Amino acid sequence: MREWQRVARLLALGTPGAAIFAVFFLLPLVMVGGEAFSDHGAAFARLAQLDLFWPGLANSLLLGLAAGAISLAGGLMVAWRLSQMNAAARTALLFLIALPLTFSGLVVAFGFILAFGRAGFVTLSLERLFGVDPAWFASLVYSPTGLALVYSYYLIPRVVMLMLPVFANFDRVQLAAAESLGAGRWRAIADVLVPQVLPTALAAFCLVVAVAFGAYGTALALVGSQVNILPLQLFTLVSDAGTDFPLAAALALVLTALCTAAMSVGEVVVARRQETVDDR
Repeated sequence: MREWQRVARLLALGTPGAAIFAVFFLLPLVMVGGEAFSDHGAAFARLAQLDLFWPGLANSLLLGLAAGAISLAGGLMVAWRLSQMNAAARTALLFLIALPLTFSGLVVAFGFILAFGRAGFVTLSLERLFGVDPAWFASLVYSPTGLALVYSYYLIPRVVMLMLPVFANFDRVQLAAAESLGAGRWRAIADVLVPQVLPTALAAFCLVVAVAFGAYGTALALVGSQVNILPLQLFTLVSDAGTDFPLAAALALVLTALCTAAMSVGEVVVARRQETVDDR
């Protein structure tokens, strides 16, 4: 193939993606950035002086880390079990596990309200069977802890999708070899399995933390303004008539920067792991 033909093919393949990236990411980002700095950066100073901003930032970080930790633990167990199944069973279960990824945050929140709300099926069943106070049980769903668990519902499939190839390609003979040389079961896992899956697990954790940090639909439907997190603050600033748009744009940039930073940590870990493998 001639050089100009190779260049033409690369341009033909890359142009649609570049156009989508420019229209749906770069252009909105430039517009938001322009709005945020329209008053020469004073919006960021006003944002830092808001009484709700710093508690909201702390709550968002705690919520993201909690949902990420729960999702990582659940996703690792599910992916490990799936990797031990035959291909047919794994494909069927993987289809079911991936279904939550197709649901919007509002649909997920509505489903949890129907199941675990004050008049939910699970809540009323627990009241009849064990005498559980429905008001107390339902309040758990509408708390930050409940919000972290609800987030995990659609974050665990993301962890499973990332970790399943790692577990499926892991050679379990290495564990048997370590145990035959005198290592205990947990020592073999710590010395053989963990180093191989840790980079991908960290990348998956960073991904779900970033998703949980920026999510607002589920939180809005479940807790409304009862929980102070940054995405709900942004929603309030954008939805209020006559709002301070530079302030909303500044908050949007802060959210984008924090989510990007979390994702970057995961990418750096995976890149360093790949460099180590290539050097061997």
